[in-house]
Order: sequence, then structure tokens, then C-alpha cells
Amino acid sequence: GDLKERADAASLLLDGTLTSMIGQGELFTSFDSSGYVRPYSVLEKKEPGRVPVFITGVMRNAEAASRGAASFVFDSRHIPAYKRNTELFFEDVSNFVAGGYVVGVAFATENERREVTGKLVSDGISVAPFDGEKLPEPQGKRGIVVTAKTAAQGGFELVASKHVFLDFSGFGDRRVAMKRKLNKKIAKGSAEAIMSYADLEVGDFVVHAAYGIGQFRGIENLTVGGVSRDYVKIDYAGGDNLFLPVDQLDLVSKYIGAGSDDGTVKLSKMGGADWNRARTRAKAATREMAKELIALYAERRRTKGTAFEPDDEMSREFASTFEYEETDGQLSAIEDVRRDMEQPYPMDRLICGDVGYGKTEVALRAAFKAVMSGKQVALLAYQHYNSFASRLRSFPVSVDMISRFRTRSEQQSTLRRLRRGDLDIIIGTHRLISKDVEFHDLGLVVVDEEQRFGVAQKEKLKKISVGADVLTLTATPIPRTLNMAMGGIVDMSLLDEAPGQRLPVQTYVLEYDEVIIYEAIRRELRRQGQVFYLYNRVEGIYGVARRIAEAIPEASVAVAHGKMDRDELEEIWESIIKGEIDVLVCTTIIETGVDIPNANTLIIENADLYGLSQLHQLRGRVGRSGRRAYAYFTYRRNKSITDIAEKRLSAIKEYAEFGAGYKIALRDMEIRGAGNLLGAEQHGHMEAIGYDLYMKLLSEAVIEEKGEMIPVKKECAVSVNLDAYLSKSYIPSAPQRMEIYKKLARISCDEDAEDMIDEICDRFGEPGRIAMNLVRIALIRAKGSNLGITKIEEREGSVRFFPEEIDPEAVMRLAGTMPRGYVKILPGNPPFFTCRLTKGAEIAEFITDILNKLESYKKEKAE
Repeated sequence: GDLKERADAASLLLDGTLTSMIGQGELFTSFDSSGYVRPYSVLEKKEPGRVPVFITGVMRNAEAASRGAASFVFDSRHIPAYKRNTELFFEDVSNFVAGGYVVGVAFATENERREVTGKLVSDGISVAPFDGEKLPEPQGKRGIVVTAKTAAQGGFELVASKHVFLDFSGFGDRRVAMKRKLNKKIAKGSAEAIMSYADLEVGDFVVHAAYGIGQFRGIENLTVGGVSRDYVKIDYAGGDNLFLPVDQLDLVSKYIGAGSDDGTVKLSKMGGADWNRARTRAKAATREMAKELIALYAERRRTKGTAFEPDDEMSREFASTFEYEETDGQLSAIEDVRRDMEQPYPMDRLICGDVGYGKTEVALRAAFKAVMSGKQVALLAYQHYNSFASRLRSFPVSVDMISRFRTRSEQQSTLRRLRRGDLDIIIGTHRLISKDVEFHDLGLVVVDEEQRFGVAQKEKLKKISVGADVLTLTATPIPRTLNMAMGGIVDMSLLDEAPGQRLPVQTYVLEYDEVIIYEAIRRELRRQGQVFYLYNRVEGIYGVARRIAEAIPEASVAVAHGKMDRDELEEIWESIIKGEIDVLVCTTIIETGVDIPNANTLIIENADLYGLSQLHQLRGRVGRSGRRAYAYFTYRRNKSITDIAEKRLSAIKEYAEFGAGYKIALRDMEIRGAGNLLGAEQHGHMEAIGYDLYMKLLSEAVIEEKGEMIPVKKECAVSVNLDAYLSKSYIPSAPQRMEIYKKLARISCDEDAEDMIDEICDRFGEPGRIAMNLVRIALIRAKGSNLGITKIEEREGSVRFFPEEIDPEAVMRLAGTMPRGYVKILPGNPPFFTCRLTKGAEIAEFITDILNKLESYKKEKAE
């Protein structure tokens, strides 16, 4: 459409709705905030219906659309709400105004609008209120800000017409007070924490331990006995349906496995014998595998290693030189590594943390500890030499690197120092596992991003590291390593907390479009930032650089690739660090270890040719400061990409938030298969019952093989006459409701419940009575489970409690706190006790008070 149509669309969106669409012919497309494309007919929308839309585009070929092969022009993009992140908001507004944009801003309250308008005017920016009729025009080359008080859920940008709509709203003046993560608190171990990142969407296959593999069909609100609740609907074979209360969502896990040979997943029959047989066979197989695992444990304990010396004053001084505050995850991982290194057998630990979460600092602490004990360290990584040399320069530690960028004589000199023991830490990649590399006394091997090493190289690595401690760092563990870590063959620590000021990288997947790409580069230059432009073919890379330089003459453009000589490459890195290069056109040499805080836009051509974890690694090269960063993954226009490539691009766009590395690792398992853990025979059992349930059975088998008792968590069913659900008006987004339900199902104590209330208040505003009932019921369920109560139900003015075993003393003490005759023990199968509701009592508070008393009695008895 023309400029006027786009301006009209922008002005209407300021009211939170879109009543006319940009179109061509009789078709147009709507892109919602999740980025999915949905074609509509203009004829169906001629009536003035209000259609909420975030991103618009023009369908290029209506005829192709009928065949499902339409090509789209992506000339717009979604911008998340700022939620009162004022620093980022003012930075973005300033950049847009400098670029001549009309900037529309939505505020939740009039106070917000007055406060922000005053700041903008004081900065010399033109501001006008929106009157609902027509947008004002910018004066000269500078843009203008238009404000409106309206409800919104994010914004959008129309690149070609230079209109942008921003959502500043953040629930009035409420500040985010809760920083702790409920996921982190509730997850009991690293394996469970990683599985908790498996997202659940409508259409996904899921596993219920009792009923088998089904298909998740969403959440439905049902009224049963006059009480409204939300239920998870799961379809099974033969048309059977399971409606599971959302407070029992923890009983369901996402099915991860390739399914049958043709890639389809066979649904189980509810109550059928096939599922029970598959589970029984898998359980028998895990018992055999548990014996092999125990043998591996024993062999590892028998291998003689180095018991490194405890940390001394110099180690503590080195830790204090870290310029940032460690996250809880970092501190925990550092302590895990310290404890492992002081054991007399070799460490084998995996540090699993997303890009930029601080894995390098954990490795630095381990390396320093090894050197202080008189041992050498080998670090197999890319581009870490500068960060190690910088941190260690004030300490008596020698660091050097070996790579093809060093001359032959320099390499020989380094290897001689290594053999003599004059070199403490050697950094390199594949060159480090060559035959001519010999160590004087190797104590620690650190491997960064193991997927860069093939099977043959890993075998060589095992040979040089016999008896040495091994520390593996990864953001997206390969399926086999994730299997081994979750099976207990290697130990694992999770870094699951983002650094304080970091923001998720805004990610776009689109057909290559020069209008979008060049505007993205110009925007980065306007805010004095730098751009990585990835073109992974040396042939043609200089042509790409020339094309960019001609289109954006004000930009300083340089090229970097692996075939350059050392001096030339070092000069380029020095220039980009100094800020002398605006756009670096490069190959994947930037993939790991590159830390340029001022580089906050990444553009990749032919992104469909890359692996999923590689795309995630590359995205991690930007967004390493407090600024908003952007990543554009492009593919050739009109190209028919493979199903696997489409799945990868879909996953990389979907998983753009912090902590996405774990989700990407699990999605990679779905795409590539779970991998062979200790033999092909185990693979079939994983596929038959799903990865999650298989690993749970394996964990139980290992505990049994050790002769220990398997901890059994008894589920507590809660049936009370309370409406309890998250309404669509409170949380409009279905994925967000599912996320909250998952967290509610994992509540285990009062502190978890308080954190949950803090989180939903901060994210969605004050919850109403019905939403609060959900938290109360989740806490009741958790407390009942901890007390061994299998069922709590409200009936005829009383509450019935069904414990596995009644404690008469506890019940008598409880009866002493209530009016005479209010508490009774009744016979039944099983026996139970009842508590009559006191006058005016609120049911949830009444039950919680009783459970608190029983907890107190149990604690006193144990002491």
C-alpha cells in the first residue's frame, strides 16, 4: 500500500486496534506477536470489526497463496513492551526521532504520560498528544513523538514509511520487587531444571506416567458441581480425552523422541495394555543400564586423580578482581567445581549455561586453582586468550596460545615451554590435540562448546586428559552429552540466571530484504553501535562488503575471515574493539569467545544452512551490554527450505529469551533424535515412552542399584468448592497462562507461594480472588503431599483428610484447638478424619491453618 495507508494504519493502532489493513488484491496477511503468518480475505473484514494486530506485511503473490507457497514482504516488526524500562525507552525514542520517524507511544496511566512527556520535551524532542484523527507530520529531518493513553500489548515498526508504535506501559507505578526465579527455587536438581524448560504448546505430544502418550489440546474451563476450574485437555487413541486439573500439570511432560520410523508419534490407548508393556520393558532395560552406570561410577572413583589444594588467600584475591557481581548460579557452579577438584579422583563436570551467563569466569576460577596447585591447564576454546591474559596479568600465572595464526617458530617455542613446565595455561583449539603437544604436568582440561570437536578429536582428548580433571562448558549441550549428564555419568551445574543489566536479543527470521537490512544497519549506526554481518563464504564476501558500503556510504565496513593472515586479522580485531569499524562482514570466526559490547546488531545471510545450536551461539555475539540487541536470520527470497531448516529457524525465533539454550538443546533432541546413551538398545525404549519418563526410570534404577530407598512423592488431590483459574481478561496470552500454571504446579512451600504471588503481581497486576484461589489450592496440595495426605475434600460443611496413616496424637492435638466435636476420626477404606468448618471461616485459609498445625506437630515429634 502507499504511505497514506500505512500512516492511517499506524494512527488506528494507537487506539490499540486495526480497522483497516494494508493489502494487495483481495488478500492481506496478519502477523501476531508470536510471528506466525495468517492469511485473511479482505472481503471478510469489510465490516468495521476490531482486529488486534501487531505486525503487518504485503502478500506478494496471491496466486501462490492458494497453493500454500506465498512469498511475503516483511516490512514491519514487533517491538516488546518496555514495562517502565526508562533508560532503554528513551534511548530508542531518541534513535527513532533522529531517523525522522513518527513515534507513537502508549501509556497505561495519565501520570506516566505526563512524566515521560516532560522528559522528552526537556531533551528537545517535539511531542504532540494523539487526537484520534490524524498523525502530525515531522518537522524537517527530525521525527516527532505522539502520545496516547491506551491499552496495548507491545508495539511495531513500519520500516518503509518510518512509523513506529511503542508500548511504555508497565502497570502504573508498580516496581518489580521480586528478582528470585521460581523455576530456579523449585527445580530440585540440574536434570529436573533442564526438563522444566521444555515448553508445551497446543498440538504437542505429551506423556502422562499412568495413561501414556497423548496430544495436548489446550486448556478448557469447565464447571463441575457449580465450581469453575481450568483443565488441561489431552487426546488419546480411540477418541478418549483426559481432563487434568491444571494444579496437576507437573504430572505431564512433553514427549521428546523421534517417534516411529516415519516420524509419526503413536498415541496410547487410555487404560490399554500396550502402554503398560512399553513402560515395563523400559523399566527392565533401565535396571540393566543402571548396573553399567554404577560400574562407570566405580571406575571413575578408582582412577587416581589430583586432589587440588584448598583455596588460599591468593585465590580469594583473584576472585575479588571479577568486575561484576556473581549470580547465584555462578557461585553455585564455582563451589561445585571447587569441591570436585579437591577430591582424589578426576572431575568430569558439565557447566551448562546460556550464552553470556558467565561460564568463562567459572573456568577461570578452576584454572587458577589448578595453577596454584602446581598443575598445567589446557583450554580448548576459541578467542579466550585475551580474556584469560587480561584477568591473570596481575598474578604469577603464565598464559599463552597456540594456533595457525602463530608462526611455526612461535609455536615451537610455546611447545618447548609447555614441555619444560614453564607455561601454566595453554589456550588453543584442534592444534592442542596434535601429536607434538606434550605437557609437563597436566591437571585440568577445559573444553568450551564441545560440538566443535568431532568423535576422532574427542578420543584424542581422552588420551591426553587421563587422570586430569575435565570441565566442559556449553550453552546448548549436544544430545549425547545432555543424556550423559542427566543420566548421572557426568556431573552437571546449571547457570540459569541472566546477568543483571542484560536484555534478550530481539530475533527476526525473514526473507532477505535490503530495505529491512539496510535500515537495521543505519539504526545501529545512529546509536553509535556496531554490526556483525555474517556471510559464511570467503568467495563473494568482499562483494557483499562493497554492496553495503555503497548503500550506506557513511559506514566504515571491513571484512574478516579465517583465511586471512594473522597480522591482518589482529589489526581488524583491534580496530573493531576501538570502535573504528562500523560493520564487520565476516564468517563464523566470531562464533565463540568474541566479546564486543558495542556490537548489538547481527545479520546472517542464508541462516537456513546453519545448525540450531550454531545459530544460538552466533546470536550470543550481540546483546552483551545493557542495550537492546537485534538479530536478523535471513534466507534467500523464494527459496524452498527443507523441513529441518524450517524447524530450526522456527525454534531460534521462538527461543529468543534468556535461558533459551536449554530449550534449544531439547528441541535439537526432537529434531535430531535423543542420541545413543550407552547402546542402540536403549534408544528404542526412549522413543517408546519419551525421554523424560525414561530418564526418571533410569534415575530410580540407579538409586535402587545403590541399595538406597527411592524417594516417593505422594500426590494430594484437592477438591474444594472454589472457583480457581486464570481468566483470559487477567492474562490474555495462552502461553503465559500455561507458564504460570506450570509454576503453580511446582509450588512446594510457603516461600514458593509468596514468590508466585509477587511474580504474577509484577507481571500482570493485582490478581483477583479467583486467581488467588489457584495459589492457595497449589499450596494446600503441596502441604498435604508433604504430610502424606492423599486427598483433601470439602463436603457438607466439613473438610475430609485422607492420610496414608492417621497419627491419632496429632489429630487429638488438633481437636484441642477447635470447639468440642468439630474434629472426628471416622472408619473407612482408608480411614480419615474430618474437621467441621468454623463459623465464617474461608475454606482455603481454614484448610491451610489445619495443615500448618499438622506440620508443626510433625516437626516437634521429629525433634
